Amino acid sequence: TMDSRQRAETLLSLSPAETANLKEGINFFRNKATGKEFILYKEKDHLKACKNLCKHQGGLFLKDIEDLDGRSVKCTKHNWKLDVSTMKYINPPGSFCQDELVVEMDENNGLLLIELNPPNPWDSDPRSPEELAFGEVQITYLTHACMDLKLGDKRMVFDPWLIGPAFARGWWLLHEPPSDWLERLCKADLIYISHMHSDHLSYPTLKQLSQKRPDIPIYVGDTERPVFWNLDQSGVRLTNINVVPFGLWQQVDKNLRFMILMDGVHPEMDTCIIVEYKGHKILNTVDCTRPNGGRLPEKVALMMSDFAGGASGFPMTFSGGKFTEEWKAQFIKAERRKLLNYKAQLVKDLQPRIYCPFAGYFVESHPSDKYIKETNVKNDPNQLNNLIKKNCDVVTWTPRPGATLDLGRMLKDPTDSKGIVEPPEGTKIYKDSWDFGPYLKTLHSAVEDEIFLHSSWIKEYFTWAGFKSYNLVVRMIETDEDFNPLPGGYDYLVDFLDLSFPKERPSREHPYEEIRSRVDVIRYVVRHGLLWDDLYIGFQTRLRRDPDIYHHLFWNHFQIKLPLTPPNWRSFLMHCG
Repeated sequence: TMDSRQRAETLLSLSPAETANLKEGINFFRNKATGKEFILYKEKDHLKACKNLCKHQGGLFLKDIEDLDGRSVKCTKHNWKLDVSTMKYINPPGSFCQDELVVEMDENNGLLLIELNPPNPWDSDPRSPEELAFGEVQITYLTHACMDLKLGDKRMVFDPWLIGPAFARGWWLLHEPPSDWLERLCKADLIYISHMHSDHLSYPTLKQLSQKRPDIPIYVGDTERPVFWNLDQSGVRLTNINVVPFGLWQQVDKNLRFMILMDGVHPEMDTCIIVEYKGHKILNTVDCTRPNGGRLPEKVALMMSDFAGGASGFPMTFSGGKFTEEWKAQFIKAERRKLLNYKAQLVKDLQPRIYCPFAGYFVESHPSDKYIKETNVKNDPNQLNNLIKKNCDVVTWTPRPGATLDLGRMLKDPTDSKGIVEPPEGTKIYKDSWDFGPYLKTLHSAVEDEIFLHSSWIKEYFTWAGFKSYNLVVRMIETDEDFNPLPGGYDYLVDFLDLSFPKERPSREHPYEEIRSRVDVIRYVVRHGLLWDDLYIGFQTRLRRDPDIYHHLFWNHFQIKLPLTPPNWRSFLMHCG
């Protein structure tokens, strides 16, 4: 058969200079090699792009003179108008949406415009929905982003995180999972893991599962950085991991198939999934920022997505300059509201029959992170559901652990009282105790590791990391629980321009960042060659920067691009000896 997997094709690349010179609002570009025209819309840090091609009859857009806001363009053929800030046609109103291109940063801060082909891969080989019997398709919420799906006689589980922390020790489960969670996982015919973040790929959870069923079939997308890049080191034995190409139906049995799609913003690591049973689609966009480059199936039976926000060290772990408590609080409020409106709009555009907000049910419950827990406010699922219900007839579901939705019943009659069965009265919903001890002990074991007796570990580590030739100086400070410099801890400078380790800041112009990290976590991350998400998303650092610039290339490297195998500490120690 012809390999029809989805591919990402670069249609235009902009140099770092052209990127830096983009103006607010509308920018027109032409690819001189192909003769194709493009429009880029810039709103502060947000970029949208499309082909300069009218959907009506392929005419070319020009600037719309009458538009004073600088958001719309006008077609030279029949005066159709497109609002590039929303990618919707405004004349004739309500007619079409313009297909967006994926906008990606390249290695040097240039831009790439990318088209996913085919754009709607789920349309290949369509199936008409058949009537579902009651009890035939049931979706049970377990915790966070973990759903247990019964699809005919098959069972499928999404993103099982049921014990232990995520992101080192920064995230813990908000909900108490049903007591039979392990049995449920063992019964699964397939498990989908969307990406490598530890609130989706939970090694403590998989360890328990693997002891009972090492051969359980697990499916992941074919991302540039493999989801299970760290499997060998984790000590978890799983023998049936399947890497699946994007945009191709995977047939499970005659009634069931699924398709994994890539994210437009983080194609190197994020994925989402469409599961289809007897023609009924379940869309799970997980944590994707722009799932499938923004094109998704409309009118699915059930859609679930993240909604909560708060999954970043920004801005709560920052201080200095503009980062006052008041500024951070205001920023979080505005950001969460934007996210809420964006999710509500997405649901209204896609018109699923049922929508479920999930994958945001975590809490910074370790006592040392009280400040983060109190200030890093998340969106409330009911608030989002109310926003959705206000002006469209999508049915919403705020999931509680152990609650089960019967798809057949809900599609037939959304008011059916048995459509969603809540957990029995008196079931514990929220966790009030977490087994901190063993997990913190594991992290702490790195502090006394032999490699840290030799200060040359610093050079060894950053050479291994492989990030250099970039004008940035970082001061790394090991701290206690409260982010005070640790007596006898390491405190050093790294100059990434030539990867040197100077005693004081160089005299040339240079951007500067100060990163304070809890000693147990930074040493654990260094010792095991882990990604810095554990530090940054896990709230285990405090940051200051001067000037206040986000160094995308630096953070992207340490959060996504570190080598796949850890540093060779054994050989390092032999040389030290």
